[in-house]
Amino acid sequence: MKITEVLQLLSDPTRLRMLRLLIQEELSVAELQEILEMGQSRISSHLGLLRRNNLVTDRKDGKRTYYALSIDASSQGDFIRLALSEDSEEEFWSTDQSALARIVDRRRQESERYFDEVADRLGKNYVPGRTWEAIGHFLFRLVPAITIVDLGAGDGMISQLLADRAKKVICVDSSKSMVRLGTDLAKRKGLSNLEYKLGDLEKIPLPANSVDLALMSQSLHHALRPEHALQEAYRVTKPGGQLIVIDLKKHQFEKARELYGDHWLGFGENDLYRMIGDCGFRGAKVEVVAKEKKKPFFETLLATAEKA
Repeated sequence: MKITEVLQLLSDPTRLRMLRLLIQEELSVAELQEILEMGQSRISSHLGLLRRNNLVTDRKDGKRTYYALSIDASSQGDFIRLALSEDSEEEFWSTDQSALARIVDRRRQESERYFDEVADRLGKNYVPGRTWEAIGHFLFRLVPAITIVDLGAGDGMISQLLADRAKKVICVDSSKSMVRLGTDLAKRKGLSNLEYKLGDLEKIPLPANSVDLALMSQSLHHALRPEHALQEAYRVTKPGGQLIVIDLKKHQFEKARELYGDHWLGFGENDLYRMIGDCGFRGAKVEVVAKEKKKPFFETLLATAEKA
């Protein structure tokens, strides 16, 4: 754009007022109307001209369109910045600034009011974009470079996510089909640090003190002798290593034995706490972390502990 064209655009008081506002804050047409006290058609006409000359950009947000200043690094851009930074003695300038401050403050108050109103409901009702899947993917990014054994891993869905950050992940499962399926998936995804082993929870095919974290996700209730499975988890965990158990809280849904091959109908919080402690783990914590809203209303326990 030629300097003469820039001068022509800046010579109009309304356009100059707009640009001086937009250099400070992104604003919608309605907000510009409120500040400048002008009709929508007049505001839109000036914005259209500024946009065609690449002095402003627009951004859609639902039904609203927001405008912001857009100045390049050319000499014309430097000239525009200089022109907009000059102190203005026009009588409307202080009024524009006051109105802009009021709108920015109103935005802040509206946001605060919303969260004040819903503060006691957050976590209880639906929040757009807040899903356990999204939170899980975020948390998996925090996994340190450690060696993990996933006991009763199945196809190893959790382990495949852990392997993205962990030093090594070993999946142990008693099903040949699951081990084969998981091994194929690991190869296809290029996860060279993910290994599948055929083995039993009560006789883990790993040496003692070989892993930093033993994970049992919905697998303990499949063990014939849960105490022995936990003892094996203790054996393979290094001193200072961690145990994480995710399993069902004790329930009365007998069909789980037939439908899911469960040997145990979950575990009581106190029973799981005792079993973990009896194996030698210390600092055990057991708590309910999820409750299903549909029958049979399964509840999920999360237990953590450390090998002293």
